[in-house]
Amino acid sequence: MVVIVDYGVGNLYSLKSSFKAIGVDVITSGDSEVIKKADKIILPGVGAFEDASKKLFESGLADVVISMANNGVPLLGICLGMQMLFDRSLEYGVHKGLGLIKGEIRPISEVIPKGLKIPHIGWNALTLKKPKSEIFKYLNDGDCVYFVHSFYGANCSDSVIATTEYGENLTAAVQKGNVYGCQFHPEKSGNVGLSILKAFCELE
Repeated sequence: MVVIVDYGVGNLYSLKSSFKAIGVDVITSGDSEVIKKADKIILPGVGAFEDASKKLFESGLADVVISMANNGVPLLGICLGMQMLFDRSLEYGVHKGLGLIKGEIRPISEVIPKGLKIPHIGWNALTLKKPKSEIFKYLNDGDCVYFVHSFYGANCSDSVIATTEYGENLTAAVQKGNVYGCQFHPEKSGNVGLSILKAFCELE
């Protein structure tokens, strides 16, 4: 059973539609007891890190997600959901993350050339790290996905499984064991994105 964690932050309709397109039934739930029965967990997210983190921790769902991940259940964080996997974020202050991926979330303005638009919005190619992660088994180097972000995963080189170039090489995806994160939106990335979700669902 694939469960999308509903903590009040995220484009759940698009995600559900993407899973329907690949023939996978998903449940959207903010009920910890339902999430505890999941075989795989999706952590979505859009908006501000501070607000999302507050909602996830205050609801008690943060502890459930951490426990499930530590017990080996595959977890995929998407966009802000990926950023939530990190130790902390420096988005307008210092905010606590789930601590499942070592590193921190920092503004892309610190590293990209002046003059490039922020947020980084649009289609960009992926450079896949070798050996290729299981969730990229259907992808080729240079496949394009859709990004919308102003912050990126930093100080996380041990976990990076893909980068994208936007004036500088930025973290596009991370993995630590059974914990995965995509800075881009698979649900908005056409067949490439669907193939990532398919590969995630095929994890054992």
